[in-house]
Amino acid sequence: MISYLKGHLVSLDEETSRAIIEVQGVGYEVLLPAFVMRSLTDRGRKPGEEVALQIYYHVTERQPRPVLVGFNSEFEKKFFEKLIGVEDLGPTKAARALIYSVSTVANAIENADARLLQSMPGIGARTAQKIIATLREKVAEFALLKDEGYDSPPAVTRKDLVEEAIEVLVGLGYKRAEAKARVDGILEKHADIRDVEGLIREVFRAERQEA
Repeated sequence: MISYLKGHLVSLDEETSRAIIEVQGVGYEVLLPAFVMRSLTDRGRKPGEEVALQIYYHVTERQPRPVLVGFNSEFEKKFFEKLIGVEDLGPTKAARALIYSVSTVANAIENADARLLQSMPGIGARTAQKIIATLREKVAEFALLKDEGYDSPPAVTRKDLVEEAIEVLVGLGYKRAEAKARVDGILEKHADIRDVEGLIREVFRAERQEA
């Protein structure tokens, strides 16, 4: 099992939130929560530079290919281990959800701020309530953590915007091909849209005009 990696950064892909780290000639693919990716890019980490990450290692019989999730500190990793103890919140889903720093998420849990939790990718109302019910009064020490303090989401890439909007529309009963066509059509006319809510509103507005 791998619990720590220190080596040279080969690549940092913000779209997939993955890094490749070379350690003694071996390249390890590491999934980075968005707040960890932001901390690396904000510090100007570039290929060729040395980085050190705490690693959460996940492998099961159903998923034999190991998943490595990287963190800046042991404290962040411990919070992640508590988070994945919530029902229906596995390592990959939890890693993709963490767009805010640990202190911000822990504060939201302690304050029962379901709205902030629901703004995290893949976290709906039901899951947000499960997180609060499971972890409230158990993560106070993490709420006091002096970390990067990211309390706003990172800028959304066009690819992420399109994919998230399509998923919302599919969840509302649209066929995937129809959802994609609707989203693409709106973005052709409104290339300045930067948030999913605005994009979905434009889709509905266009449909009303067609009716």
